Amino acid sequence: MQAITRRLGHQSLRPTASISSIKSIYPLSDHYYGSDHSRYGSTLASHKGMGHLVRKGTGGRSSVSGIIATVFGATGFLGRYLVQQLAKMGSQVLVPFRGSEDNPRHLKLMGDLGQIVPMKYDPRDENSIKAVMAKANVVINLIGREYETRNFSFEEVNHFMAEQLAVIAKEHGGIMRFIQVSCLGSSLSSPSRFLRAKAAGEEAVLKELPEATVMKPAVMIGTEDRIMNRWAHFAKKYSFLPLIGGGSTKIQPVYVVDVASAIVAALKDDGSSMGNVYELGGPDIYTVHELAELMYETIREWPRYVNVPLPIAKAISMPREVLLKKVPFPLPNPDIFNLDQIHAFTTDNVVSENALTFMDLGIVPHKLKGYPVEYLIQYRKGGPQFGSTVSEKVNPDSYP
Repeated sequence: MQAITRRLGHQSLRPTASISSIKSIYPLSDHYYGSDHSRYGSTLASHKGMGHLVRKGTGGRSSVSGIIATVFGATGFLGRYLVQQLAKMGSQVLVPFRGSEDNPRHLKLMGDLGQIVPMKYDPRDENSIKAVMAKANVVINLIGREYETRNFSFEEVNHFMAEQLAVIAKEHGGIMRFIQVSCLGSSLSSPSRFLRAKAAGEEAVLKELPEATVMKPAVMIGTEDRIMNRWAHFAKKYSFLPLIGGGSTKIQPVYVVDVASAIVAALKDDGSSMGNVYELGGPDIYTVHELAELMYETIREWPRYVNVPLPIAKAISMPREVLLKKVPFPLPNPDIFNLDQIHAFTTDNVVSENALTFMDLGIVPHKLKGYPVEYLIQYRKGGPQFGSTVSEKVNPDSYP
C-alpha cells in the first residue's frame, strides 16, 4: 500500500498533458508585476506588425482567444456591448468597478464561467489600478462623463484618469494593446470643457504610448443611450420637446454595437491600427431636429417643439453649474439642459473628411432608422405592439 502511495505521489508531481497545454496557451513568466518591483518600458511598439493578437481556437465563448482585457468603464453604456463581444469570442475580461457589487453583475452572464471577473478598485488609488491591470495584456479605457459632479471634474475624469492609465500601462511591460475611447469633436479649442478635456486625454495617452489606438465615436444610439431616451421621456412627461437653438446643429449619430465592433476589430488585426485615430460616425448625418423627428416617429406621438434660444438655454442650465460645489448636498444630474452640452452643440459634430473611419476597420455601420431605434417602442402610448416603425427590412443573418 505504501509503495502504491509513493508511486502515485511521484506521478502527481509530474507535469500532465493538460498543464503543458495550458502553458502553451498562457506562457508563464517569472516576473510579477507590482508596486514593489522594477518598472518596465512599454512593449506596444515591439508588437506592431508582429501578427494577430487573437489566437486560433474552436471559436465561441468557451474557446480561448488569447485576450485578457481590463476594460475600465465597462459598467457604462458602451461597456456592456464591448464586454459581450469580447466574451463571445473566448476572451477573459477584467471589469474594474468602484460602486456596489451589483453594478457589474449583468456582465458576468456574457462570458463562460470565470471569464468575466469583476474587481473592485479606486480610480484615485494607483495600487488598486495596478492590481486590476496586473494580469492583462489589453487595456481599454471607456471612462468618461459629460457632466461634472461634486466629486469628479471634467478634467479629472476625461484627462487625468486617461493619462494615469497610460502611465501605468507603460510601466506594466506586458500590455500589447491600449485603446483609448474619446469623443468625436474633441478639440483643445472647443467651447465645451468636456470636449477640451477629452482632447487633452488623447494627447496625454499618445504621448505616453505612441502606439495606442484612439477611437472617437459620435453620439451613440442604443437601448441605454443618453439622448433619445431622455428626449422620449421628456416628450411623454411634458408633451413637448425643447429644441435648443432651433435644433439646426448637424450630428452623425452611430449605433453603439458598431462602436463595440470597431474596438474588437482593432484588437483582431495584425497591429495596423496601432498608433491611429479613428472617427466613428454613422452612415447618415442628421440635424438635431431631424433626429428628434425620428424619435417622435418611433414613439407614435405628434411632434411638438419649443424653440429655446441659446442665451435662454444657458440661463436655465446655469444655476446647477454655479451651485454645484457650493451647496452641502448633491444636485440632480442634468438631462436636457446641460450647460456643457449646450456649448458643444453650438458647432456641427461630424466625421472629418480625411479621417480614418469604420471602413478602415472593415465595418459597415448600420443605419439608425429601423432596428437600432426600435427600443423606443417602450414609450408608445398603446404599448410596444402599437404598430411598427421598421421601414427597411433587416436581414437577421447579416446582423451582429
